[in-house]
Amino acid sequence: MKGKVGMGEHTKDAVYIDADRRFKELETETKRLHEDAKKYSQAVNGMLDHQVQFAEAVKDIYKPISGRMSDASTLVPEGNPEGIEACEQYQEIVRELKETLAPELEMIETRIVLPAQELLEIFKQVKKVMTKNEHKLVDYDRHRATLKKLQDKKEKTLKDEKALYRAEADVEASTQEYEYYNEMLKEELPKLFALESEFIRPLFQNLYYMQLNIFYTLNERMARCDIPYFQLDRDIVEAFTEKRGDVQEQAEKIPVVKFKLAKPPSRFERPGTAGSKKAGEARASSDAQSEDLPAYTPVGAGAASSSAAVGRTSSVTGKKPPPPPPSKPSALAKKKEVARALYDYTAQADGDLSFKAGDAIEVVQRTDSENDWWTGKLNGVQGVFPGNYVQLELQ
Repeated sequence: MKGKVGMGEHTKDAVYIDADRRFKELETETKRLHEDAKKYSQAVNGMLDHQVQFAEAVKDIYKPISGRMSDASTLVPEGNPEGIEACEQYQEIVRELKETLAPELEMIETRIVLPAQELLEIFKQVKKVMTKNEHKLVDYDRHRATLKKLQDKKEKTLKDEKALYRAEADVEASTQEYEYYNEMLKEELPKLFALESEFIRPLFQNLYYMQLNIFYTLNERMARCDIPYFQLDRDIVEAFTEKRGDVQEQAEKIPVVKFKLAKPPSRFERPGTAGSKKAGEARASSDAQSEDLPAYTPVGAGAASSSAAVGRTSSVTGKKPPPPPPSKPSALAKKKEVARALYDYTAQADGDLSFKAGDAIEVVQRTDSENDWWTGKLNGVQGVFPGNYVQLELQ
């Protein structure tokens, strides 16, 4: 019974389980290093590009707006030539920095991003072998359960004897296949872990020292920024306050800054008449509606009183009585679980369900683990099948 519902004995290898855990941790660390190195390189380039664009926007603000008839002062050449010159000098410094840092950013790509990508490709091949090993483990446990069930049968028929012979052969073959992949992984994975100190750690150290070099280059070049317009020898807030002056106060005095949109009065109505007339109409309408309302009917009154009230309401308002409420919908049917076959599977024992890749199997009973045996139905035939040979779908 346990074998049928996927609750039979499961083989557990503590050495392989620990190796599988370490492999997943190594793969996660490599992915994180690969993604962070790419993001850092893109962030440095993006920062320099945004600095150039910021200076370009400030330079446009400093330029005079000329040729607009709505503002006669624009016809006179005005602007901030010193500020425009400072923006151009700043843009030149940033472009120079980008050229200087280009080799460093390229080294991040060649010495960190690409090696990490190559290691991730190796991990993909290892994961394929590990998946194959998991499939062989499921087959191994399944054949052992079938053999045990036949061996425990007290009275065996000729058909049972043939099935027992076939089950013993299946157990022997599945044991050889499972042990081949399992022993190979237990032997090879520790070698891969040993290379971590020779590969992952140097990559992280390279990224650290490359970042230091980039920070030093940025700091050293900006410290030599000799643009007189910026007045870098003064306090930033103090210099900004002095340059701003009373510009904010002057801007707040402009009437358009405090302009508030409001609906202008109609020229066809005199002040004081339109509003009072509308208010009187609103009150009259409210009184008329209150007179038309039906008398209050307390909860629990008889059906005759309720129907009479509805009749009075309909006769007074001239509207049809409300329709009866619709019936409540019945409970929704439970959605069926369907498993889509990923591989071909041929029944190895009585009670197994055969299927082809792509078949839609109706799941009758299953556990939460895909490494168990599930019960399903296909073309009117019900049987058990390995859960890791299918993928669940919802209908």
